[in-house]
Amino acid sequence: MNLDKTAITKIRTGPMFAVMLAGALVAFLNQTLINIALPQLMNHFEISAATANWLTTIFLLVNGIVIPITAFLMERFNTRQLYLASMGLFALGTFLCGIAPSFSVILIGRVVQAAGAGILFPLITNVIFTLFPPNRRGFAMGIFGVAMNFAPAIGPTLSGWIVQNYSWRVLFFVIFPFALLDFLFAIFIIKNVGETSRPKLDKVGVILSTMGFGGVLYGFATGGTKGWGSFEVLIMFLVGGISLALFVWRQFTVRHPILEFRIFRYRMFTLTTIINVIATMGMFSGMILMPIYMQNIRGFTPLESGLMLLPGGIVMGIMSPITGKLFDRFGARWLAVSGLAITIITTYLLTRLETDTSYSYVVWVYTIRMFGMSILMMPIFTAGLNELALSLNKYGTAMVNTLRMVAGAVGMAFFVSVMTNQGTKHVQGILAQNHISPENKSQMAMAIKQGSVMGVDDAFMIATGLTIVAFILAFYIRRTSPQEDTITNRLSKKQV
Repeated sequence: MNLDKTAITKIRTGPMFAVMLAGALVAFLNQTLINIALPQLMNHFEISAATANWLTTIFLLVNGIVIPITAFLMERFNTRQLYLASMGLFALGTFLCGIAPSFSVILIGRVVQAAGAGILFPLITNVIFTLFPPNRRGFAMGIFGVAMNFAPAIGPTLSGWIVQNYSWRVLFFVIFPFALLDFLFAIFIIKNVGETSRPKLDKVGVILSTMGFGGVLYGFATGGTKGWGSFEVLIMFLVGGISLALFVWRQFTVRHPILEFRIFRYRMFTLTTIINVIATMGMFSGMILMPIYMQNIRGFTPLESGLMLLPGGIVMGIMSPITGKLFDRFGARWLAVSGLAITIITTYLLTRLETDTSYSYVVWVYTIRMFGMSILMMPIFTAGLNELALSLNKYGTAMVNTLRMVAGAVGMAFFVSVMTNQGTKHVQGILAQNHISPENKSQMAMAIKQGSVMGVDDAFMIATGLTIVAFILAFYIRRTSPQEDTITNRLSKKQV
């Protein structure tokens, strides 16, 4: 049963929003818990690092399959069905991971988890844009940003503490009860918003999307470890690239596209999406490089490394609703400009890291950097979607989330690759310049550590350059209101 506008106004927005926010919180928290537990999982299941890494790779790949088709799912199934399915799958997958007697079972659990989690973000965003008028969406998205930004930031700290004191299984048994409770509350509280129809699924498009995004994401996820020139990585990039090209072409020819690329006709949506992609890559540069610097180079424990990230997560959690209120009042331009200016300065400060940089310096710079991100990310996301008519919102959320996911994967792989390659070059240069013999273990260790830090600095320098590009683009952002939907109108006429 679908709800008209009068019925939507009668929905108790608060309880429904609270249930969805809680579900998002546990789903986003889950994303950053597993990484620190990988060494313990390697020992428990007696597997290699490459095999254990599949627990993160498979989650990314399944997201790459699910997120692009969320627009179709939101058109075909109602809000209640989709939310219960997503939280049910997530809870089931979490339970499977917790009881897993073998590595294959925990891998299946991660697949089920990812299938559920991949639906959540686009679904909740679409509900927010349906329930809230344009002048209140910033605040609503800011509240949602608490879950999106705060949960992943506290994940490493929580995971580090659990792994140091308890079994890795506790990671999943901490999340499972909350996921199950949210599912049970959702049965009674979640209502249907928006309209559904019976669109025909483009099966060829799904196959091409799966091969395209799956191939590209797999290539970037494994290129850093297997080598960018390896046969396997090159084949995956080739298959993924060709499949994506065919997928994009097909979306312009079918009646019911999985991803509607025509929404890029809306200029502000296009501009904010480009800025979003660049900012996402920049954000992931810090999220992936800082733990490597703290643990591998400086020798801090996983818990100490997680604690370094925690203040930034707290700041993002506090600032998200405040930023939402500011967005509703002033728009996105100056929030984006200010946030990017702070991000540029702090990212540049991270290019000055040394082998003895103080812990407090790293914490302060990273925390201020996350403050900049907190007044940037949600406003540009909301500003772009605000230009789209409500009927196009499901296409916009699916598109932005797909591109953000790809940008995150590309960013992680790219910056780790830069760090590794530049670090190797710097080590070789230090060895040659100082005539260090390989037999001199202490000097070799110092040279490797120094070269690795220089590699991290180089990666942050590239991140600084990318952020400058986004900063320039941010000056062209302007306040928008929903434009006429000429896309679905064209499709409906075509069907007649």
